[in-house]
Amino acid sequence: MPIKPKLGQNFLQDEQAIQRIAASIGDCTGRTVVEIGPGKGAITGALSARARRVLAIELDTELAARIRDEFSSDRVTVMNQDVLDFDFTALSAELGDRLLVVGNLPYLITSPILLKLAANSAAIDRAVLMVQREVADRVAASPGSRDYGLLSVTVQMYGPVEKLFTIPPGAFSPPPKVHSTVFRWRFEPRFAELNVDPLLFLGFVRKAFAQKRKTLANNLRAAGIEPQTIDAALSMAGIDPLARTESLAIETLATLWRSLQKEGATPIAEVAPPVTDSDH
Repeated sequence: MPIKPKLGQNFLQDEQAIQRIAASIGDCTGRTVVEIGPGKGAITGALSARARRVLAIELDTELAARIRDEFSSDRVTVMNQDVLDFDFTALSAELGDRLLVVGNLPYLITSPILLKLAANSAAIDRAVLMVQREVADRVAASPGSRDYGLLSVTVQMYGPVEKLFTIPPGAFSPPPKVHSTVFRWRFEPRFAELNVDPLLFLGFVRKAFAQKRKTLANNLRAAGIEPQTIDAALSMAGIDPLARTESLAIETLATLWRSLQKEGATPIAEVAPPVTDSDH
């Protein structure tokens, strides 16, 4: 079967890594696991031995047919479709349970898939995902680190992230040019806790991170907020006027957003546009 580079096909063949990924989702006895991008079914087999049912979402028609032939339909259901079109919420409602998700995410659409999962956070319990190492570093980054940015805040607002282990290129066929990292994401959205609207707050965060070399105040000025409004909100939130956005914890950013709202700066926030893999 020919490899299709445009689909980001690099098939994991290291048995130890396969079993570690399957184990990382935790106890899935009696549960349905949604697998994103099963490929040739290596992780599918390990999951089907642990879960009541695996629902595998595979875009490649030939691979989808291969998995149907290989596994019993009682244990593995194959959906030949784009994961970005899959209705996680409907499946969760049908099962009456939150979903477990496992996936080897294609490098080219990693961020859209992460945003898709975030948008369905109420339907998902936890996910174990394999991504390019640099993306995992950004997703799990802490304030003040080089990798902390828009993607970090966006993902972590939907729940805590834990990097688990890194897999070298040689574990795949064909070997990719990058290392991959597996991380676990528990879906526990923080918007209500921090008293912020999801779309408005993430729109604000995008503006706050617009230019990493600029101070937060300069980014907010570039977003059209009056300097006196910025000064008042920064003071109210206890933030240094010269602070850069990447130095601020999520809780501090939420405090600043609420302060800006009190100062009447709400109109500058817009619905957050998609995060791309170039966003930091």
